[in-house]
Amino acid sequence: MTRLLFGQSYFLRFDPKLWEAMQPYPPLGTLYAAACMREAGYDVALFDAMLAEGEAEWASALDREKPDLAVIYEDNFNYLSKMCLLRMREAAFTMAGMAGERGIPVIAAGSDASDHPEQYLAHGADYVLIGEGERTLRELVDRLAGRSSAQLDEIAGLAWADETGGVTRFRQNPRRPDIRDLDNLPFPAWDLVDVDRYRQTWLDRHGYFSMNMVSTRGCPFHCNWCAKPIWGQRYNSRSPENVAAEMRWLKEAYAPDHLWFADDILGLKPGWLPDFAAAVERLGARIPFKSLSRVDLLLRPGETEALARAGAEIVWVGAESGSQKILTAMEKGTRVEQIYAAAEKLRAAGVRVGFFLQFGYPGETRDDVAATLRMVRELLPDDIGMSVSYPLPGTPFFERVQDHLGERRNWVDSNDLAMLYRGPFTTSFYRQLHKVLHKDYRMRRAWQALRRGRFDPRRTAAMIYHALTLPLAQQRLDRLAAVPHEPVRLAGESMPLEESSRPSPQSGQAPKELPKPK
Repeated sequence: MTRLLFGQSYFLRFDPKLWEAMQPYPPLGTLYAAACMREAGYDVALFDAMLAEGEAEWASALDREKPDLAVIYEDNFNYLSKMCLLRMREAAFTMAGMAGERGIPVIAAGSDASDHPEQYLAHGADYVLIGEGERTLRELVDRLAGRSSAQLDEIAGLAWADETGGVTRFRQNPRRPDIRDLDNLPFPAWDLVDVDRYRQTWLDRHGYFSMNMVSTRGCPFHCNWCAKPIWGQRYNSRSPENVAAEMRWLKEAYAPDHLWFADDILGLKPGWLPDFAAAVERLGARIPFKSLSRVDLLLRPGETEALARAGAEIVWVGAESGSQKILTAMEKGTRVEQIYAAAEKLRAAGVRVGFFLQFGYPGETRDDVAATLRMVRELLPDDIGMSVSYPLPGTPFFERVQDHLGERRNWVDSNDLAMLYRGPFTTSFYRQLHKVLHKDYRMRRAWQALRRGRFDPRRTAAMIYHALTLPLAQQRLDRLAAVPHEPVRLAGESMPLEESSRPSPQSGQAPKELPKPK
């Protein structure tokens, strides 16, 4: 039987901010792919990079498992994979090289590989799956295992290196239609995961155990900065009953205290959330969870109430900005007043709210920054996360700013916050803005808790510290606002990985010569 070793290159240890936060989740997309291939009759094993020390553990897994094929299949449901971080790309290249040294063919899949298949093929991958990978993987492995006589150029969603006449050229087939019947997919292969290690890590650090799952694939909205290399504008959903059944299965098999729904949007379809809440109640599947949504969708009748019934503890929304000018420029499709209304509605239902905030969009002024800071002060969400506008291939935002990009096109890790294009202010300004935002937010949250009679010595001491240091932090922010901005260059960078343009997936495209591996 053909043996497949699945792995992914997101090493939590390589992302200092998130290693410190220590909220690890297994690679759900990888687990789906492994479950599908096992259902197809293949022998599968998993290397889980999330809690690994480094790439050497992948080499040990290759030697231990002795697979016929190595599948570096990134988690398409982890937003960190979609960010295409340089440190994780470097890890993927290293892992592909390790498999190649052992004579094991390598298949790569994921957001970064879909955006830059030439780079992955040049650094050790033999095949790259473009977009959603499960069915392309099945057809490719069937062909490699001798179960199918299909030719490579007949497999939709596949890129590979074609060696003809001593010249290695890049080939890419048209994309494959997405899977629509999601209920027919097997549940993720959780049995391949060291669940006890995850459980202990969560309990030691946070006092509870959280697992991850998804109810949908994709997002149909048109925020022009959002990269969608896997599903594009398409959106497919599982039935409420199928999702509730998986929750009950996880509850019975692994007893998590908490779930993270990693969907871009949970419950987009009208009526889905009430039906989901009813299915959860009927099956006794309720587990407290966090999820993501849009403020306009939360204003539909019965949405927040259904979320509360189903078990939502906190809902994160893409607030992005307190400036309507910026939201409109982003083509977000929401209004500032909807952010206020959704936050109020969630809290009225007993559900906490988190804000994703984005600074650095073209045309942003200090007034726009101030409007966002004011919104945070007035609403005091239960949690916040800040990012800066990040140009990724395939987005209208990228097309708009690509002439103003520096040589580096990706962040090194999730805490980078580098302004990669010639945007409104410098990288130093936005990193300082991160400090100002969080100092002000934490000070006000601590004061709010104190006024409500919740005294915590450490939190009170932190409040006093932030209150004392905030004026100096704001002064430094004001000075940095006057510094001219040039995009980040590669000089002095530790990982000068080259970038390539995104190839057209259209059939009939002229083959391109592959860049030489570094």
